Amino acid sequence: MPYISSDAIREARQVDLLTYLQSTSPGELVRLSGNTYCTREHDSLKISNGMWHWFSRGIGGRNALEYLIKVQGYSFIDAVEAILGRTAVMPSVPYTQTQKTERQILMPKLNENTIAVEKYLMRRGIAREIIDYCVSNRLLMETKDYHNALFAGYDENGKLRYGALRGTFGDFKGEVTGSDKHYSFLLADRVDADSVHLFESAIDAMSYATLLKRTGRDWQKSPLLSLAGVYKTTRENVVPVALERYLANHPKTETLLLHLDNDEIGRGATEGIMGGLKDRYRVIDHPAPDAKDVNEYLMKQIELQKAKEEYER
Repeated sequence: MPYISSDAIREARQVDLLTYLQSTSPGELVRLSGNTYCTREHDSLKISNGMWHWFSRGIGGRNALEYLIKVQGYSFIDAVEAILGRTAVMPSVPYTQTQKTERQILMPKLNENTIAVEKYLMRRGIAREIIDYCVSNRLLMETKDYHNALFAGYDENGKLRYGALRGTFGDFKGEVTGSDKHYSFLLADRVDADSVHLFESAIDAMSYATLLKRTGRDWQKSPLLSLAGVYKTTRENVVPVALERYLANHPKTETLLLHLDNDEIGRGATEGIMGGLKDRYRVIDHPAPDAKDVNEYLMKQIELQKAKEEYER
C-alpha cells in the first residue's frame, strides 16, 4: 500500500480551500462579499477566513484536504496527491492501476452541437482544422446548460476520466466533478512518440498546434499534453500527476518540451519539472516569447499577419 510522509500530510493540511481553488479552479469561486465566497457547484458552501462550511449538509472544515474528502469524495491519499502532487505519495511496491479506486466522473448534459464552443475558440485564434479534429475525436464538447467548452481526457482504455471546463462567455474556469487529473487533455497522441510538448491548458495546446500549422509544420508529429493547470508550492521538484501518468504510458519518451506560462506559477512549475526529471529525460524550457502564454503569443502573431496584409494592399 502507498504511504505519505508526515511532512507531506502537514503541508497538505496547511493549504486552505480558497487558496487551493484559486490555484486549480478559479472559475469555481463566486465572490459574495469581502473575503467570503461560495462555489458555483454548491451555492450554500461558504468559504471565509480560511474556513469553509456547507450549510445545506451541515459539514465544514479548515482546509482544502477536508473539502476534497468530505465534499468531493476523495480518499485521504488522493486528496493529499491532488494538493501536493503524486510525489507526496510513496509506493512501497511498483505502481499498478489496481492500487487505487477509480474516481467516477459526473458528466454534465451535453449540447447537440458545438457551435458556441467553435466560435469561442476561433475568436481565440485556434485553427478550424484543430477544432474539427478535437470535436471529431471527442476531445472537445459543449455543455448544454451554459455552453461551456469541455476539454476531455481519456485513460489508456479510451474511457473518459477528465473534463476541463471553460466558459465561452465570461471568465469561468473549472473541472467536471470527479475529474482525475492523471488523465488530462492530450492532443495528437502517439504511443511511439519520443517527445511531448507540455502546456498548462488545453487552449494553449491547441494554440501551439495552430502555430505549427501556420508555419507549415506537422502539428501531429508529437503529442501535446495539458497538465490541467499548475500551482505554486513550497516543495521542490514537483512533477504534475498528468505528466507522471503520461510518461508511465509512453515509455519511449526521451524529450520534454515545456511551454508553461510566463508568470511566477508557470516558472515555478517549470523549475519543478526540470528538477524532478532532468536526470531521466532531456527537458527543454520553451515558453512563449514576449507573451504571458501560448495563446496570447498566437493572437499577437495573427495581429501581426493582419497588419502585414493591410500594409501590402
